[in-house]
Amino acid sequence: MLIYGRNPVLEALREGWVEQVWVAKGVEAWLLRELDKLGASYQTVPRIQLDQMVRTTQHQGLVAEIAELAYADLEAPFRLAKKRGEQVLLVVLDGITDPRNYGAIIRSAFALGAHGVVTEERRSAPLSALVMKASAGTASKIPLLQVKNIPRYLEQLKQQGVWVYGTSGKAGKTIAELDYQRPLALVIGSEGEGMRRLVAEHCDELARIPLSEGAESLNAAVALGVVLYQAAINRRPR
Repeated sequence: MLIYGRNPVLEALREGWVEQVWVAKGVEAWLLRELDKLGASYQTVPRIQLDQMVRTTQHQGLVAEIAELAYADLEAPFRLAKKRGEQVLLVVLDGITDPRNYGAIIRSAFALGAHGVVTEERRSAPLSALVMKASAGTASKIPLLQVKNIPRYLEQLKQQGVWVYGTSGKAGKTIAELDYQRPLALVIGSEGEGMRRLVAEHCDELARIPLSEGAESLNAAVALGVVLYQAAINRRPR
C-alpha cells in the first residue's frame, strides 16, 4: 500500500512499517535530515512522479510503501487498556463512510485515550492511504477493528460488562450527565442519518451534545472529539 504525507510516512517509519520511500526533489533539508535520522533509504524523484503514483498533489513531497494495513483482533483494545491500567474505552462507528472523517476520528481517539476504533464491514470507509493521511499517521498507533454486525457486537460488549453510550440530538440527557467511570463503548452515527434504529436500541444510554439555537448537528469527527473529551476529563485522576 502507498501512503503519503509527512506525518503518516514519518510515523510509519518510526513504527518500522515502511518498505520503500520516495522524496520529491527540492524538499526542505530538515525533512531529509529526519529521514536520515530514522534510517530511511529513499529515492529522490520529480514531484510529478509522486503526483502520478498517488493520484493527488497533496503528498507534501513524501510517499512510502507499506504492507497492507491489517485490522486488530477483538481483544486488542482490552489488552491495551489492561496494560495502561485503565477501564476500556472503545469508539464504535455506525455508517462513517468518508475516509477523511474516519481518519480524523482515529486521530481524536488516539489523542484522547481510546483503546480502539470499531467499524462494520459493509458500512464504513476501508483502510486506505487517505485514512492514514487524515489520521496524521495515528492509524498505526491504535487498534482498528472491523466486525460483521455492530448490534451483535454491542451485545457481546455488554455481556463483557461494557456500557454502551450513543449520541442523539433528541436525547433528554446531555453528555455531561453520563457516568464515564466504567468500561465504555461510545457509538457515533453518520452526520446525515445518525445511528441506525437497531444500533440505538442496543445502547444503554443516549445523550446529546448541547448546541446553540439554530445549529442542526456537528460533523461526526467533531462530535466524537467532543464526547471523547468529556470522557477524558471525567476519567482523569482527581
